[in-house]
Amino acid sequence: MIGAIYQGHNQCQFRVWAPHRQQVAVEWPRADRPAVALQPSPGGYWRGLVDDVPPGTLYQFRLDQQVSRPDPASRHQPQGVHGPSQVVDPGQYGWGDGGWSGLPLHRYVFYELHVGSFTAAGHFDAILPRLPALKALGITALELMPVAQFPGQRNWGYDGVYPFAVQASYGGPEGLRRLVDGCHQQGLAVVMDVVYNHLGPEGNYTADFGPYLSDRYPTPWGQALNLDGPGSDGVRQYILDNALMWVEEYHIDALRLDAIHALYDHSALPLLAELQTQVQEWAARRGYPCYLIAESDLNDARMIAPAAQGGYGLDAQWSDDLHHSLHTTFTGSPRR
Repeated sequence: MIGAIYQGHNQCQFRVWAPHRQQVAVEWPRADRPAVALQPSPGGYWRGLVDDVPPGTLYQFRLDQQVSRPDPASRHQPQGVHGPSQVVDPGQYGWGDGGWSGLPLHRYVFYELHVGSFTAAGHFDAILPRLPALKALGITALELMPVAQFPGQRNWGYDGVYPFAVQASYGGPEGLRRLVDGCHQQGLAVVMDVVYNHLGPEGNYTADFGPYLSDRYPTPWGQALNLDGPGSDGVRQYILDNALMWVEEYHIDALRLDAIHALYDHSALPLLAELQTQVQEWAARRGYPCYLIAESDLNDARMIAPAAQGGYGLDAQWSDDLHHSLHTTFTGSPRR
């Protein structure tokens, strides 16, 4: 797993993919503390076990003694997309959902929720008192629009730039854990909307680390992620690690994969198939399922066909045609 992984006893394992760099060090905002050089490891990674790093410690990576950048796999950006990253200990939270065993997918009744606008307060904790009303409505699954760290305080979330960091203005990592825990205790599943087809522009420093992005394929939102070009192994692992983080550290029940038709991947082993395999292995370890649900306008049965039939084996995909048909029916205007 990449990022700052807290080991306990004020020790932290730092691991970052930076194949373009000759030197990488972890540094601190404190002027009296020297930077700690990380050691190169296979595949373009840099790593190091550092003492005296309690949870809450702020850090950045110093690249070739030239520039300082936040961690691309930061778990928390309390000062925004341009500020330092923060060490988080997921083990500090005391989960109360031990009795939760998940729901079968056919029982999912979705409520798509935008954290910033669902309540006047606009954060995770403000949602908790309204869970009983959602359950009484017949909802069984809360789908959160993307909460990966984005610039500013409110955003639709689809231009997030730190996929591992939970938006600070929404309540950060602990706020999200409290919400998921509360949902599970109410018998509600939680679906996380994740964006793997691009990263937002502001605060996106991935190009300083390595070939995260590609100009080979255009997307409506900017550069595509590099899933099949030179150096793509590290980018694919970045996405796999992110998906597993939601399963392991946040007890998420399903991932809604945004616009997979913009995941340009011509590799022998498609990323989506690899993602499904690894997520299911982790879900089996924790004891209840995690579903992968594709958003796609391709109407491609391979997405949900079993691997034995040449498919990717995803659990479901949205039917955009239903949305377009309803829009035309109720508005009289053509599809938009």
